[in-house]
Amino acid sequence: MQDIIQISTDKQNGLYDITENVRNIVSKSKVTFGMVSVYVQGATAAIMIQENWDQSVQNDVVNLLKKLIPAGVWQHDAQDNNGDAHLKAGLVGPGETIPIIEGNLGLSTWQNIFLCEFDGPRNARKIVVTVFNAEN
Repeated sequence: MQDIIQISTDKQNGLYDITENVRNIVSKSKVTFGMVSVYVQGATAAIMIQENWDQSVQNDVVNLLKKLIPAGVWQHDAQDNNGDAHLKAGLVGPGETIPIIEGNLGLSTWQNIFLCEFDGPRNARKIVVTVFNAEN
């Protein structure tokens, strides 16, 4: 089964929790044991599994990446001024794979799935969610 999540973003750099969206797709699939692949389309966004207890961890991720990969110093900036966004997305990566255990996402208590926006705001980020059944 495959579905698309569409998210709008309101910041240039930010993390957006998509765990419930993914959980709903897994639930609709009726897969009990398998895997779910979460993949963002776009060269300036990424997917990350991270803590969602409070906003501080998400803020720390954004701030760390801004320090590691500052804006305005990359060759690609001559084209469209978003070289840092491409590098951040490449470092984090476009997707994650999560096990499905007894019909539930195999995340721990503190793990959630985030869309990482590095070139926003955007009207629409498309995330492809593919559910694989391991019982066959």
